Amino acid sequence: MRLKSFLFIIFLITLFNVSTGAQTHISVPLESQVYYVLEQAEIRGLCSPLSGVRPYTRNVILKAINEILTAQNQSKLNVTEREILKQFIEKYETPEAGLNLKQGIYGAKTTIGKNDTLISANIGASMDTEWSGGFYSSNDQYGWEIWIRIFMNGDLGNHLSWEVNGETGYFKSPRKFLGIYYPYYKEFESDKASSYKNEPFDVYSQPLSYFPYTYQKRWDGSIHYLDKLIDFDSWPDSPAIGYSIKPEVTSSFFEDKLIMRIGRLTHEWGTAPLGSSLSLNKMARPFLGLEAEFSPVSWISLATMTGFLEFFNATSDEKKSGMTFQNAYSTTMIQLKYKNYLSMDIGETVIWPKRFELVYIFPLSSSIVYKGNIGDFDNLGAFFNIKAQYPGIGNIWFSLYWDEALLKKEMGELDRTMIAYQTGINFSLPVLPFSSFKASYTKVNPYCYTHIRIFVPYYGGNLPMEQAYVNNGVSLGYYIPPNSDEFLFSFKTMPKKNLSTYLQYQLIRHGADYGSSYVDGSSLRSELDPYDRDGNYKLKRHFLKDGAYQWMHIIKAGAEWKLPSQPITFFGEAGVNYSYFTNTKEPSNTGMPYPYSRIDTEEYPKSTGFILKLGVRIFPR
Repeated sequence: MRLKSFLFIIFLITLFNVSTGAQTHISVPLESQVYYVLEQAEIRGLCSPLSGVRPYTRNVILKAINEILTAQNQSKLNVTEREILKQFIEKYETPEAGLNLKQGIYGAKTTIGKNDTLISANIGASMDTEWSGGFYSSNDQYGWEIWIRIFMNGDLGNHLSWEVNGETGYFKSPRKFLGIYYPYYKEFESDKASSYKNEPFDVYSQPLSYFPYTYQKRWDGSIHYLDKLIDFDSWPDSPAIGYSIKPEVTSSFFEDKLIMRIGRLTHEWGTAPLGSSLSLNKMARPFLGLEAEFSPVSWISLATMTGFLEFFNATSDEKKSGMTFQNAYSTTMIQLKYKNYLSMDIGETVIWPKRFELVYIFPLSSSIVYKGNIGDFDNLGAFFNIKAQYPGIGNIWFSLYWDEALLKKEMGELDRTMIAYQTGINFSLPVLPFSSFKASYTKVNPYCYTHIRIFVPYYGGNLPMEQAYVNNGVSLGYYIPPNSDEFLFSFKTMPKKNLSTYLQYQLIRHGADYGSSYVDGSSLRSELDPYDRDGNYKLKRHFLKDGAYQWMHIIKAGAEWKLPSQPITFFGEAGVNYSYFTNTKEPSNTGMPYPYSRIDTEEYPKSTGFILKLGVRIFPR
């Protein structure tokens, strides 16, 4: 049976199980401030523990807000916090029929059938615009994004909702060419008969008018320059246009204990704070997937998802770039909770070329164990999250993503120890409305989220398939690249009903992925030596001590302000990125640690940039 037929059958089963009434089950975008508000309410013990599978449906969010606003919690909320919560109820409840100028939609309702099944449909539009600038001592860079969105959504009875969301944009996001990089270490010798090719590729900087690792490309597939619309180009270094389409069909049963969805969305999985996931992060690009979450009782739930990933346009040739990116993605997660005090996730992931492997789709079987039965041709991983919380005070969490590692004494310095881990604290601050302080440390080892390209069944010839933990060139996991770490400190508050603000400091250190002192395993396109990864003395990692590393000190402040009684939101952020490199006097990638010192060369220069972003959203989602 083809996967498309299987999904269609699931859709039909869901479609014909509707009943009278209407609740909207379409997802709420992860960019919404409501996720932060619910996170703070959970820390303060104002609501029941929430799922680690996001995005939530509108109905799930409305139920959580109504629980927070119950009489027993009224004394724990100040006036501003109650107004903020009621504002989200007004935004996400089912709209009345007719024109709604506050949300930019027109809605209609009717009933059909002998049971008077209620059907609703809405059509609307919105617009996002932003301007960004990076001001450097040597060269200033400017970018912009203008996106117009048209959407249709509605409900089919009490159990099913749908949405089609399409947008087109005009944008520019300049980068800088830095140099070339090799997927393997320098001395690796390619075998013409094998799939392991040490072919160099071009390396570019992060978009220069944005803070490092914050830019999210919104276009699907390729971009198109205005003077050559029929070409499929890869990046808008000059003004270009693009599009994005995000469809969704979601159904819910047994009072949201079973939620099923087919859609092309962004996701965040795990009980860590939003934006912290190491396994499936909201910074990843969306993909079309079939997912389900079943929560039979309050203390356990099972979530699963299978979808098809999208190609990375590296050559401005749609077919050539997409030829080896024929990947599917599956993940399963078990969530365990003890009241509002302890949460734990255990899950596994797999990247697999499209062969319709039923075991990867079936959530009651372990993909990691079963891969030994079908041949080890795929990229499998596991993750673990644990969060301890004292309601009213805060929480502490630890996360681990296990890509590949060998349990032996030397694992602490082997490149093969391809893991990422994170620990952090998140405190609620009682003085200001919905205020918090968060601190975390994240380490992503070399080669984590990467995978060697190999020949796999059903893909013959000389086309080794891509199997990195990547969708459209962006990591599915955490947003910093392999061979990096991050110290993050963040303060956020919502002092007024229509205002949210934040102040943040980051220190990000990343192994150079270009130049004469590049460090192997520092790029998502890196590939670890398949032959002697346990014994080759050069395949050892010594963070900061085995080559050039970039240090980025980032301080920024931002705010979002919604005009009272108007469908217009202003937002912006400003700050400084102070960057420099360190290096050793000895050559890089020798497998030995050496003292390092700060440098400033033409190849690895220091830089100070003032970055500013301003934007407006009309009818914000």
